[in-house]
Amino acid sequence: MTRTTSKLRSLCAKAAAAALVVGMFAGTAWADTTLKVVEVIPSPARTALLQQQFAAFEKANPGVHVQLTSLPWGEAFEKFLNMVQAGDTPDIVEMPDRWLGLYANNDQLLDLGSYLKASPDLATLSDRAKQFGSAVHGTLYEIPYGFYVRGLFWNKKLFAQAGLTAPPATLDDFVADSKKISAIPGKYGYCLRGGPGGFSGITMFMNTMDGKPGYFNKDGSSTFSDAGSVQGLELLAQMYKDGSAPKDSVNWGFNEIVAGFYSGTCAMLDQDPDALIGIADKMAPDDFAVAPIPVGPSGKAFPTLGYGGWAIFASSEKKDDAWKLLSFMVSPANNLAWSKVVGTLPVHKNAEQNAYFASDKFKGWFAELNDTTKYEMVTPPTYLEGFGDLYDNISIKTFQQVLLGQRTAKDVADQWAAYLVDQLKAYKAKKGQN
Repeated sequence: MTRTTSKLRSLCAKAAAAALVVGMFAGTAWADTTLKVVEVIPSPARTALLQQQFAAFEKANPGVHVQLTSLPWGEAFEKFLNMVQAGDTPDIVEMPDRWLGLYANNDQLLDLGSYLKASPDLATLSDRAKQFGSAVHGTLYEIPYGFYVRGLFWNKKLFAQAGLTAPPATLDDFVADSKKISAIPGKYGYCLRGGPGGFSGITMFMNTMDGKPGYFNKDGSSTFSDAGSVQGLELLAQMYKDGSAPKDSVNWGFNEIVAGFYSGTCAMLDQDPDALIGIADKMAPDDFAVAPIPVGPSGKAFPTLGYGGWAIFASSEKKDDAWKLLSFMVSPANNLAWSKVVGTLPVHKNAEQNAYFASDKFKGWFAELNDTTKYEMVTPPTYLEGFGDLYDNISIKTFQQVLLGQRTAKDVADQWAAYLVDQLKAYKAKKGQN
């Protein structure tokens, strides 16, 4: 073999090796990344908005793709739990507040604290959003995308037809007004939610009648066993039995109660701003309004304040990319757009100064937020591992049993109380507390 041939082969070998190295680095830089996202409270409008935001993110981040899975809300808790148990975890999941304890307490979610500190896009995230996102062990496992505050929708036309000129200010007024409106043939006073998602409203009536916020007394017992709480649960059951709510409302979920209100079937509805989307689309602005929740015997009301958000699974192999997408979704501009479509109050500071949220239709909710002497917001104990099961499963069947006269309000309230006490004990034991 000549020296020239040997040299040529050596050069070729080096070139091939170099090409291989370049190819390896190119594969790393150019390989596509797919981020899996699961939403659990879907609707056509919010899913379409998510897809628009994902498209904008993909355009700004070539090679990154977002794969969205939408789970129907009525079955989402069990379906997602089955996914996780099967090892089919997403990178990002929409996290309702009452699910947070289940997944955070089992070390399945990523601590987002260090990511948030290094994120200029989320510098204006409100303190309340950080507080609620850190409900479990004080660790930021979730970035909330919006707040749900309960207010009272009332139909001005039906009220006028019943000889009423203003929304009820007290629970006594609420019951009396419901009876007057229900005397109108084919009309009912209250859109009761006896099916999925009704627990927040139920607990609000229990707390307001009892005159206490929250779920626990200082001694660790549950307020649900208090006589006032039992009376609040019985109040709803009696309204149903007396015909102040439609008979089929025993199975009503969110869509049914909203449709019941905008169709003029029932005159009052306690709901969060998310109900405003469907109602404002179906009713003239002057035909309805949103008032604060009626106060109880103590002179106070305890509206529920819930929230939803986004969390990253600790098992994700693309944590940095997942955070980049999450922070994009909750950035100020995207969060305003999201809140308008989904029906939440935004999570960034000074968002209420936006023209849309400064309008009259939000006055009822902001009245509750601003008057701390009459209204005290109550957030669910999302740190409890089994709270999601109580909310999405146990409470539905047992509340329906009360409505149908199969069990007493006290019996069911005591069952819920015992469950909550057991959950609190388990939570404290896990933390090494007595």
